[in-house]
Amino acid sequence: MSADLPLQKQQLREKLRFRRRHFAANLDDIAQLAAFRALPAPLASLLADHAVVGAYAAWGDEPDVIPMFAVIGEAGALALPHHAARIETMDFRRWKPGETLAKGPWGTRQPVDDAPSALPDIIFCPLVGFDRHGGRIGQGGGHYDRYFAAHPAALRIGVAWSVQEVDAVPRESTDIALDAVLTEQEFIVCGDRL
Repeated sequence: MSADLPLQKQQLREKLRFRRRHFAANLDDIAQLAAFRALPAPLASLLADHAVVGAYAAWGDEPDVIPMFAVIGEAGALALPHHAARIETMDFRRWKPGETLAKGPWGTRQPVDDAPSALPDIIFCPLVGFDRHGGRIGQGGGHYDRYFAAHPAALRIGVAWSVQEVDAVPRESTDIALDAVLTEQEFIVCGDRL
């Protein structure tokens, strides 16, 4: 790994957070209501084949995908990330719309500690940045990369605003590629697993 790769990633992360923040703040009311509210046709048929879907509770200006998964959640097939403490690992816990979300140790909203554990076989994860080759930039903690490495069979779909796309994400050996990316404009298949 190049000594300046972590610095490159951090600088890119700052640039993309700025871009995301301003894009989300300037969305008009109609665009806000329409974005990430309905599953694109290829995803709807894909999700029909999966028992548990992993998603996330949006934080800040991340796209809010929970409304898109309302039916799946009501059926008890939705799981959100859960952190037991400020440690490197995370797991997923089942959650239904309307149930309480607790403040996790990293400040994110998560299912309560006694919610049932789950192993999603398809995971929608928030992104800070992405490229069309499956490269992703997350918050920098490596939680999703470690989870993906421990659960390699789970399909990995990143979620971002279209302005978060870059030509090429700098990658380290521990970075796990995405299978696809969903933006407010398109569904981008990145790998050969879909």
